[in-house]
Amino acid sequence: MTQDELKALVGQAALQYVVPGEIVGVGTGSTVNKFIEALASVKDQIKGAVSSSEASTARLHALGIRVFDCNDVTELSVYIDGADEIDAQGHMVKGGGAALTREKIVAAQSRQFVCIADESKLVKTLGAFPLPVEVIPMATARVIRQFAVMGGVAKIRQKDGHPLVTDNGQHILDVSGLHITDPLAFETQVSQWPGVVTVGVFAHQKSHVCLLGTENGVKTLVF
Repeated sequence: MTQDELKALVGQAALQYVVPGEIVGVGTGSTVNKFIEALASVKDQIKGAVSSSEASTARLHALGIRVFDCNDVTELSVYIDGADEIDAQGHMVKGGGAALTREKIVAAQSRQFVCIADESKLVKTLGAFPLPVEVIPMATARVIRQFAVMGGVAKIRQKDGHPLVTDNGQHILDVSGLHITDPLAFETQVSQWPGVVTVGVFAHQKSHVCLLGTENGVKTLVF
């Protein structure tokens, strides 16, 4: 199967975690777009969704799915999102779609995080995928220097020749050269740096279940 077909496979499989009559947390990215398409088939069975990005919100609205403001929902039964990397403990690197801050917010108010990904995203150690970090623009140069001390090379993500601006009005640093052996400690440390809005390591908001698309079908990993 192609990578696109694997994404569609796990997007469809994620429907089993959607609780009828409740609001579902919806992430961002190409794999989640497949889940949103599948979600449309059961939209009459749910109250609606809380979305982690303007892009996902637009897709949900286009399919007739009501989108609730995060502040109007106390708790979500499940949050379904993709990952750029995931390890054997359910720790993830996320933020390739520049929505990491809102993704972490929605994940934090969900009882269960279900990650949907193709098997290429499963890694032994996080860090091969450049780590996204959302930063306040005035802090970018200093944060780049702090990553350099760690051995990381950080670059400001560009779009159309200019720094990409997130849904929150901030910039993204993509950091290569990292080898994240202790994701929880790493997330805790970098989150304290002044100017860092969110680091794309999801260890405090790790995945509880991963639906992994493989050539032999969907493999379910439970952490």
